[in-house]
Amino acid sequence: MFALFVDYPAWIDPFVIDGLPIRWYAVMYLVAFAIAYALFRYQCRHGEITLSSDDSQTFFFIVILFLLIFARIFSVLFYSDGIYYITHPWMIFWPFRNGQFVGLPGMSYHGGVIGALIGGFIFCRIHRRSLLQLTDAVVAGIPLGYTFGRLGNFINAELYGRVTEVPWGMVFPTAPGFSSNLGWVRDIADKTGIAYATGSIVNLPRHPSQLYEALFEGVILFLILWFIIRPLKRRKGLPDGTVLASYLMGYGIFRFAIEYCRQPDADIGYVIALGEKSDNIALFQSFLNISKGQVFCALMVIGGALLLAVLLWRQRNGNQGKSGTPQGRAKGKRA
Repeated sequence: MFALFVDYPAWIDPFVIDGLPIRWYAVMYLVAFAIAYALFRYQCRHGEITLSSDDSQTFFFIVILFLLIFARIFSVLFYSDGIYYITHPWMIFWPFRNGQFVGLPGMSYHGGVIGALIGGFIFCRIHRRSLLQLTDAVVAGIPLGYTFGRLGNFINAELYGRVTEVPWGMVFPTAPGFSSNLGWVRDIADKTGIAYATGSIVNLPRHPSQLYEALFEGVILFLILWFIIRPLKRRKGLPDGTVLASYLMGYGIFRFAIEYCRQPDADIGYVIALGEKSDNIALFQSFLNISKGQVFCALMVIGGALLLAVLLWRQRNGNQGKSGTPQGRAKGKRA
C-alpha cells in the first residue's frame, strides 16, 4: 500500500543554535516586523505618505509594543487559564517556566490587531497625524510579514490542523496520537497507509494549516492589498481607511475558512456547536461547529465592512455637500 501522507521534515530544528534558547519562531517575528517596516518606508520614499525616518521608527516601536502586550493579554484572557493569571498576574509577561526560558507562551493574533490600533492611535494623537492614513500604509505590507510568522509556527510544529485523509496531510511529531481501538482511527490509518498494532497509539496525518495560513492570509492577501486595493485607492481617490477595511475583511474571511482545517484548542473546543456531530474536534464534522477564533474572525469581517461602508458614505456625502447639491454649489460660489 502506498503511503498517502507526508512526514514532518526531520531536518527542521526549532532552535536557531543548539543549546541556546533562541527559536526560529522568534526570529520569524523579527523578520515579519522588518518586512512591514521596509514596505512602510517604501511608501514614504515614494510620496504616498509623509513621515520622517525617525518618526517612522517611533511609530513602529509604539505599535509593536502595544501589539505584543495586547496579543499576550488576549491569549491569557481567551485561550489560557484565566484564574491562574488572575492570582499570578506577574506570570503574564514572565518569560521563564521551571527555571527555563520559554519566552511568551501564547500570543493572540486578534489581540495583537487591537493593540496595534491602540498604539497607532496614541502615536497619531501625540503627533497629530491621520490614524487611517498611516494604518492603510502599515496593513498593506503586514500580510507579507505575517507569512513568516506562520512559517515560524510550522518550524515549531505547532498550531497544526485537524486529522485528514488528503495526500498532503502531514504527521507532526508534536501532535497527540489516538488509540487504534477507536474505529475512526483505524479507518483513517488504513486509508492513508499508516501501520499500527491493536491497542497502539497512532499519530495520524493532519492538515498543515500553518502553511495554508501563510499562503492565503499572507502571500495572497498581500498581493490583493498591495497590487489591487492600494493602487485602486490612489486612482479612484478612495478614502483613507479603505486598505484597513479591506485587510480586516480579507484576513477575517481567509482565516474563518481555514479554521475549519485547524483543530481548536482542546480545553476550549467549539463556542458554537450546531452541527449534527461535534464530539470530536480532531475531525471536521460540520460547518456549523464554530471555534472561538472563527467568532473573532467574523467580528473582523463585520467591523471591516462597517468601516468601509461608513468611509464611503462620508466621502459621498462630503462630495455632495461640496458640489452635488444646491447648497454645496452655493457654498462653492461664495468661496
